[in-house]
Amino acid sequence: MISQNGTSNPGASTTIDVSGDSATSQSQTGLGPVHAMLVGGTQVYVVNSLEDTVSAFSAATAAPVITVSLPSSCGTPPCSVPVFVGGTESTTVYVANSKSNTVSAISVTDNVITNNITVGTSPAALAETPDNQKVYVANQGTNGSGGSVTAINVVDKSVVASPPLANFGWISPVWVVARSDGQRAYVLDQGSGLLVAIDTSVDAVVSSISVGVGANYMVYDPNLNRIYVVNPVANTVTSLDASTDTLPATPISVANPKSVAALADGTRFYISSGTVSGGILTSKVMVINAADFTLKTTIPIASVPALPTFCTVKTWADLPVAAAADSSRVYVSNCDAGDTAIIQTSNDTLLTQMPAPFSARKPTVNGGTPPPQNPVFVVAGP
Repeated sequence: MISQNGTSNPGASTTIDVSGDSATSQSQTGLGPVHAMLVGGTQVYVVNSLEDTVSAFSAATAAPVITVSLPSSCGTPPCSVPVFVGGTESTTVYVANSKSNTVSAISVTDNVITNNITVGTSPAALAETPDNQKVYVANQGTNGSGGSVTAINVVDKSVVASPPLANFGWISPVWVVARSDGQRAYVLDQGSGLLVAIDTSVDAVVSSISVGVGANYMVYDPNLNRIYVVNPVANTVTSLDASTDTLPATPISVANPKSVAALADGTRFYISSGTVSGGILTSKVMVINAADFTLKTTIPIASVPALPTFCTVKTWADLPVAAAADSSRVYVSNCDAGDTAIIQTSNDTLLTQMPAPFSARKPTVNGGTPPPQNPVFVVAGP
């Protein structure tokens, strides 16, 4: 669980033990952590958007945190503004720097930057193919223009020159995933509402399917070979069959969906949603049967005061969802509530809510404890 602590204080990462439903360790991150990944099942990398750094540490212990500094030469930091970290290699992670329009390759062995690769305007997300051949970067562009997709050759960290996909007509790509066989990469263009499939062997667009303008988040389920796309504007979650690049089901209607996660056993997927009325955020999780896309149940999570001052990150970061590898638990980090809801999947009920670490804000009552930090991301372990 990754949580923010305002704009002037370090954030935190909390490691949660699945079987014990308990916090086993906490590590301090930098300012404004927004995204994280796990490498080799043991090492956590967190990008800190407000200070141009990446925090690296062990997931199992509260060992010293290693800080990797990103290029900061614009005069008024933050200059890089990292927003995403990803990759499939055991030796390198890739960081998308939204302000400097670069991707930084970081060596996992010694935690140093080996390459800074110039990509398009405002890179927002990236994905590496599982065969470790290419990295695809979704460059969001500025104000609905200048969007692009960059393909990076992993071997020499060079940008693939003039790929056919460059001529597609991107508006604002915001997310990208790679199929488990490495033959397809999928880019979600929020501005056009298209989910675009790329043939990775020739870097050409092979299909594009409308999932609605405003779609801003998606996950790939390797077990069922599906992609789930979240659209908070259309209030839908759409499923794409990645084996045929078709939409096998009618979009699921969800009020203001935020995030989605699928169980590894292939039985269900879980959609978080949050609606605000009268200053109160009401959050819930819809449990969908993967076989026929029917609603199994709805799990209420919380009704808490909305915190627009603190929870103004990307929409999907308000209620990010992750599923445990053994399919026994689903985790929903709640930015406004300051905790992570733990759902027991054997009966699809809310088991407990784990608070984030204390923030640097003042207690709401004299002599009380400070309010918790604001969780913005949760990532599943092995």
